[in-house]
Amino acid sequence: MKKKYKLDEIDCANCALKLEDAIKEVKGVSNVKVNYMMQKMTLEAEDAFFPEVEKNVMAVCKRMEPDMDVTAV
Repeated sequence: MKKKYKLDEIDCANCALKLEDAIKEVKGVSNVKVNYMMQKMTLEAEDAFFPEVEKNVMAVCKRMEPDMDVTAV
């Protein structure tokens, strides 16, 4: 499954790269792209595990960028 998210208030391109690298380490993530300029993230994971993976990814986002809002699009 592939899902896209809007990232509001991500601080900088370096933060986006660090966030992408951290999300890649989440178990079950098959691919992730964080685009700072577009303020978007694309997350891919197996359908069966997607809800759990998404929950873990959101926890990483909140830990690394507490002021950032993540909204599914």
